[in-house]
Amino acid sequence: MNGQVGSAVAVVAVLAALAAAVVAVLRLRARRGIATAMQRATYDVLHTAALAAEPLRAGLSPATAGKAVRHLRVLVGAVGLAIVDGDKCLAYDGRGAHHEDELVAAARRAAGTRRSVVLNESDLACDRVDCVVRGAVVAPLTGPSGQATAALVAVADGQPAPGLVQATLESARWAGSQLALAELDSSRERLARAEVRALRAQISPHFIYNALTAIASFVRTDPERARELILEFAEFTRYSFRAHGEFTTLAEELRSIDRYLTIERARFGDRLQVKLRIAPEVLPVGLPFLCLQPLVENAVRHGLSRKPGVGMVSIEARDAGAECHITVEDDGVGMDPAVFTRDGSDSEDGQHVGLVNVDERLRSVFGDHNGLVVETSPGSGTKVSMRVPKFHPQVRA
Repeated sequence: MNGQVGSAVAVVAVLAALAAAVVAVLRLRARRGIATAMQRATYDVLHTAALAAEPLRAGLSPATAGKAVRHLRVLVGAVGLAIVDGDKCLAYDGRGAHHEDELVAAARRAAGTRRSVVLNESDLACDRVDCVVRGAVVAPLTGPSGQATAALVAVADGQPAPGLVQATLESARWAGSQLALAELDSSRERLARAEVRALRAQISPHFIYNALTAIASFVRTDPERARELILEFAEFTRYSFRAHGEFTTLAEELRSIDRYLTIERARFGDRLQVKLRIAPEVLPVGLPFLCLQPLVENAVRHGLSRKPGVGMVSIEARDAGAECHITVEDDGVGMDPAVFTRDGSDSEDGQHVGLVNVDERLRSVFGDHNGLVVETSPGSGTKVSMRVPKFHPQVRA
């Protein structure tokens, strides 16, 4: 009797386990069915486009084209797909690569006229038995200036259908926009480099003359100090005019600022006071080259040089979690805030050109939310603040 009861309990347990498994499978299938066919198709297209966009945003080259071409072929739905630039096929994916010469010639015509071209079987004659190519669609890749030197070529195994033509044209238009964004990024980098060069040139007339005059004043009265100042001046200019790297560390920038202030104190004597508050943990933070020194120069040259008596320049760098907060403040004569609203035009004495230059470079690297914050008014001194991310993919100090 007990044995029969035990068998019955075992059967019930097995049936309960099977029921639970069926319920679990049904729930899993229900969850998988939450996404509609349209949603899955949208995801597939956007995901494939994102995979192609990443290399295209780095510009057009054999390497980037090779990474993008297979994803673009999936988007277009072609038998084969080529990316052609000028007289050269940068990358090919799929079947029909033996028609490269004809496809490159057609791409050159399409790029020259900026009009798409549809090739049929007679344009792509072939004596190979295994050739599946029966047509192709050639769409120019138009850059930001409206010119086209490259083209997207989709190969078909039959007469190109309207769907393939439209898919190729839209994919080419989208790829062209990615290349335009790449060109924009490159232009911003060139602009940043040009601004650094302009800033270096700006240092020369504003600082070198005064520095040499200060050093000359000690040649007879204190030769040893004149020698020390010459060495400081040499190290400062070597850093300012270095030929490598668009980024530096906060530690190096502060070291250069110390040399600058040493020379300026030789001019101003006890009139120039300096206060530093630097958190040691932010010294390795990377930032654009020469983005802090112009703020200090502005404080000394425009804030304190016109102020009678003693003036104070305060430099502070604080650890703020994922950011480093840097402030340069002086208790000098201040500025009219209206000069910063003149669409980049400068004040009569060039007072804020260095600030505008630094602000634009910070925004070009870290984004518009990381520009300078300037607090000033006539007679109330000037406080300039910046927020620098501790880690940023573009910064290689």
